[in-house]
Order: sequence, then structure tokens, then C-alpha cells
Amino acid sequence: MNGHAGTCSARPSLVPLDPAKIDAVIFDLDGVITDTRRAHEAAWKQLFDDYLKEYGAARQSGLAPFSHEDYSEYLDGKPRYDGVRDFLESRHIRLPWGDPYDAPDRETVCGLGNRKNRYFREWLESHRVDIFPDALEMLQSLNEAGISAAVISASRNCEAVLANAGISDLFAVKVDGIDMAEQNLPGKPDPAIFLQAASRLGVRPERAVVIEDAVAGVEAAAGGGFALVVGVSRGESSHSQALQTSGAHVVTDTLGELLEHQRRSVYAAPLHDIPSLWKARKDVKERLQGKHVALFLDYDGTLTPIVEDYRKAELSGEMRTVIDQLAQTCTVAVISGRDLENVRGLVGLDQIFYAGSHGFDIAGPEGWHEELQQGKAFLPDLDSAEASLMKELADIDGASVERKKFSIAVHYRQVADNRVPAVEKVVDRVLSDHPRLRKSSGKKVFDVKPRTDWNKGQALLWLLERFGHEKGPDVVPIYIGDDTTDEDAFRVLRQEEGGCGGIGIVVRDDSERQTIAHYALEDTDEVADFLKWLSMITATGGNA
Repeated sequence: MNGHAGTCSARPSLVPLDPAKIDAVIFDLDGVITDTRRAHEAAWKQLFDDYLKEYGAARQSGLAPFSHEDYSEYLDGKPRYDGVRDFLESRHIRLPWGDPYDAPDRETVCGLGNRKNRYFREWLESHRVDIFPDALEMLQSLNEAGISAAVISASRNCEAVLANAGISDLFAVKVDGIDMAEQNLPGKPDPAIFLQAASRLGVRPERAVVIEDAVAGVEAAAGGGFALVVGVSRGESSHSQALQTSGAHVVTDTLGELLEHQRRSVYAAPLHDIPSLWKARKDVKERLQGKHVALFLDYDGTLTPIVEDYRKAELSGEMRTVIDQLAQTCTVAVISGRDLENVRGLVGLDQIFYAGSHGFDIAGPEGWHEELQQGKAFLPDLDSAEASLMKELADIDGASVERKKFSIAVHYRQVADNRVPAVEKVVDRVLSDHPRLRKSSGKKVFDVKPRTDWNKGQALLWLLERFGHEKGPDVVPIYIGDDTTDEDAFRVLRQEEGGCGGIGIVVRDDSERQTIAHYALEDTDEVADFLKWLSMITATGGNA
């Protein structure tokens, strides 16, 4: 079997990463996923051997030619121009930095770097990039498990390499040398490129894994505070020791060693493959018999259809009535990305609980209200980011900034398709100035939230404890949602160890995204029908 995506037909093993603890895996590209190291090394050798020969002849001095050890020590994993500078300094040569637009024949750091890039691009045009089969298998199993993947590379050729290998669609996020230049990110061993990838994925470093093969990359990831840093030695024993010394938590010859003999119970599947709730209602009814239901509901796309203008998403009288009826027999809470007062006003029922701003601001019956401390410390950051977003998005037609107390929503549903990347660039640029905030994506919206371990799943668990129902054997939590932000709630309901054993129900749309919900409903009309059925079941103790 060769390394290309289309040839791998065997069903991959499951990755030994607990989705209750890990949200994403960030891969270095060269040496971990693609086998272009030899091509890069050959291009560098061609560049430096020719240059050292010319330099030495002009000065009547002999200089040691470029070696394999030089590549590992001075170049591997670094931005191209940094690598040129560091290698030349090892030969006591100092050149002017120059400009990134220098011609390849200019005797500057940038000129030499551009010459090397020309050599590598020539190789890329006439060769097919090989993918390490174990990396492909791991990427496929991550996709199956619902764990996001990002790829980073200091190379400006990252996109071309991914396209050549045919694996661009396996990554939710890419951060490469072009991004580093545009955002002025320092190179490894600084952790900036990994932190940028985590930010774009909308995850905290403490909930992400980094997989690297370069010493500088391992040092960077270790310095970034990531949950797990995996060093890949590809069979080089001396390199294995160097990776371990540099801070890798785990060093492995191949990623296959992480895949063997591991089983997990949480699976992700495309929305259209999730079984209909109606086909399983007999099982659900049996599960609810004699139990108390704690019902958690998303708002937009769940209780109301998604609309062009989010301000016009009004709850129907029929939906309000059935929620009111359920509140007589169940504990009911609405968990929304909307501001607390906004969602409470839209639902308009005093006897249920509300969690606004993705769970940072919570209120309940009889005037009970609590702003969680996790969000209060970030208010100045949110204020500053809001002002920057308002200013920088003012010229993009259709973009709107909705400030909630503990988060910001940047809506682009009414933005022309060709302008959406410009909206995301603005959000990323603003977040680069506000490292305590992070971005997540929803349906035509970018959410800006505090970089803290809090989400709809954590809010659900907090509310269960507040209800006195945490992990209670006589309580069945049910969560219904439609968006990627609801996956955190589905995850805590499916979690085997420390979870609360509930039922996750996703409302389908026409996307191809993955979900870990147990069951699906087709639209908000089916949500209303299910809630009516649930009201009847809970009113009779599951005996109807």
C-alpha cells in the first residue's frame, strides 16, 4: 500500500484520546504527515553547497558542506529565512536580511531562502508527495471520533503540499508560513504557531494534543502548555532521545503505536447517518420509565428555525406552550449563545432555567441569577475586542457584531460569499491582539469567547449539580441542539467515566459535519412533536 489517501480502504483503529478531555489534535506537516523531508533537505543541500563553494572560492577558504546534521539542527521546523540565517551563522557568515520579495539570485538571507523555495517548488511540480500511512489512518480515526485536526507548517508551500497529497479536506484548520508572515508570528521554538492553530480551532491548549517530529517543534509545543506533546522519531534512536529531552511527553517511532489495541465508545458520524429519534422511541420510553427528566434546549435552530436576521428568531406560541407543559413534570433549561436577558425575553417563561452566553450567565425561577466567575475576569478583554471588531468590520456589508455580556457573535449570514474570508481574517487579527479570547464557529457566525474551560457541556453539568441531580441514577438528562457548540453538551452526555449518561439529540441540517449525538430530529417542527410526546411520557411516569 502506498501513502496516498485513495488507497487506504481498511477501517482505521480508534485513537486512544478521550474526547471528554481532548478536543483537537494539531499536527506538524513535514515528517509527521507527509514525507517531504528528503525533498526539503535536498533543496537545502543544493542551495548551501553551491553558495558555500562560491563563498569559499571568493575568500580562498574552505567551508564544510551542508550535512544531514545541519538540517536537523538549523533548519527542520523553522521558518525558511530563520533557517538560512541560523545555518549561515554556523559557518560564521552574516548576510543582510533583505526583503521577502528579493530575487533568488540576491545575496541576502531572503534571496537565498527564495532560491531554496524555487528548488523545492520545482521538485513539487514533478513528484507526488508521499503520506505516511499511519498518519492517514490516525487522521481518519480522529474524524470518526469527532476530534478536530489542524495542520501547521513553517513553510509557505503547505497548501501546495496538501493539495498535491490530496488531504486538504482532512483538516479543519491550517496555519502556515504565509499566515506567520501576515500575523508576524515568531517561529519555533516559540509556541505561537501552535497557539494560533488552537485559537482557530476554538480550543484551549490544555485540551489539545500536538504531534511533532522536530526538536524545535517539540520545544515550542511544550512551552505552549498543551495537554500532550507527542514526538515522532520515525525510527531514529538518537532523534528519539533528543525529542524526549526537548519536552515530549511521549516519543514513538510511528503513529501506529498510538492506534493499536485501543477501543472507545464515543463515535462521531455524519448528521445524515444519525438514527432518527422516532425509530428509537420505544427504547427511549423504556429508559425514561420511572425517571426524572432534566431537559436542556438550545434556542436558535432548535426551538426556532434559523432566520436571516437573528433578531427576528421568535418562539412560536405552540412551542412556548409545550415547554410550559414540560416544566410541570421536568426540570427545563434553555442553554443558548444568546445573551441571558435576550433569550429569557424570547422564551418568556418564568418557571424554567436559562443559561446565556454559552453558560456564563445563568438565571432561574423566583429571581435567582448567577454570573459565573469564569467569565467576569474577561469582561475588559471582551470590551476591547468588541470595539476593534465594530471598527474593522464596518466596511464589510452584511457583517454584524452582537455583544453578549460574556461573549461576542460576529454574524456573516448576510455577507457575500466572497467576503466571508475577509470577515474571518478580521476576527483572527483582533484575536491575535487578545490572547485571552478564542474563536469558535457556528452557523454563519464566529463566536468570540473567553479562553477558559467553559462551554455548554460544562454549563449542563453545573446546572445538574445545581438541581441536585448530578449523576443521579433516577435522572435522565436530555439535550437537544443543532450546532457545533452543542457538541460539548452531547459529549458530556456520552462520556463513560465521570459523565452523566444522558441522551443527546441533534437537529439535522444539510451540512456534512460530524456529530456525537445519539439520535436526530429533522427540524424544529419535529422538535415540537418530540416535546409533546415527551410531555405525555413524563406526565405518566413513562407508562403512557
